[in-house]
Amino acid sequence: MCEQTKKVQSIIHKYDKAKGNLLSILLDIQEASGRNYVSQEHADIVACELGIPLSKVHDVLTFYAMFSTKPRGKHVIEICKSAPCYITKADAVVTMFEEALKINIGDTTQDNQFTLLYTSCVGACDIGPVAKIGDKIYGDLTKEKIQSIVVSYREVTECPK
Repeated sequence: MCEQTKKVQSIIHKYDKAKGNLLSILLDIQEASGRNYVSQEHADIVACELGIPLSKVHDVLTFYAMFSTKPRGKHVIEICKSAPCYITKADAVVTMFEEALKINIGDTTQDNQFTLLYTSCVGACDIGPVAKIGDKIYGDLTKEKIQSIVVSYREVTECPK
């Protein structure tokens, strides 16, 4: 049995194989994956261990925006695409992030550090357009702020304290 399979099974057992903990199990598996996603192999293990149809696991993985079935970067940058952010030029913010990261929206950087995505409203309309990275929200974005944000996350990645 490979190390990743053992890790997935230990996460499932941590929740006593309770079907009602499916979301928590999948979130923990995604975090433990190292690439911020739930693989097909891991979805298969979850379905088998919990005794639920694989289709139910896939329904959850594809319904909730917090899940991904494709590898993502260590830092997922989500750009709000709600009406208030759109009006305050979210499209320009996307372009600035694309230039800073040298990727397009929906892509991951070659070093697997960043994935750039759209998201729905994050509730920070007063400082729009906004970007969300993990639990942190950045508003009133300019080209300089975006460059600074990207540099700060790269420094954290390259020089842990």
